[in-house]
Amino acid sequence: MPADASSPRPDTDTLRLPDGRPVPLFAGDERAMLESWLDYHRATLALKCAGLDDAQVRTAAAEPSALTLLGLVQHMAEVERNWFQRIAAGLDVPPVYEDLTGFALDPARGMDEALAVWRRETARGRELCAGRPLDGTGRIADGPLAGTEVSLRWVLIHLIEEYARHNGHADLLRERIDGATGA
Repeated sequence: MPADASSPRPDTDTLRLPDGRPVPLFAGDERAMLESWLDYHRATLALKCAGLDDAQVRTAAAEPSALTLLGLVQHMAEVERNWFQRIAAGLDVPPVYEDLTGFALDPARGMDEALAVWRRETARGRELCAGRPLDGTGRIADGPLAGTEVSLRWVLIHLIEEYARHNGHADLLRERIDGATGA
């Protein structure tokens, strides 16, 4: 897997699984471990989308759900932007997509474009958080928890659980599309 936003930071020596995903650190400081788990989950989402055409990534899980792999990638681009740019860094940036969740599909937007946007958002999040301490805080800008202060540590943990949950969805979607299981 080439070095990009879905692969680990280039400055770390990383063990890799046969499929190219980075193995999360077994020991190390807290930040390195959190970032390695986030990198692993990002790479897992990319792996679940690999080798599929645009029609396949638009295949819904099962009725009545409209969940798709394309929608998951778009959603995670929104999640990355929201938590790292808006909340951790306090930037006033617009949503990535018209639908604030990212799940809505645009017939003109395919997986290559969605993955490029997602990779851009992960790279920007890394850039903004690189020098911030884990105890550094940002504020939730809107919604029912508007004004709540959260640490970068909390944001990293939340992103790990968000990816883990959606990678479970991606497992089921991929199996429905072509029978591929695992990872």
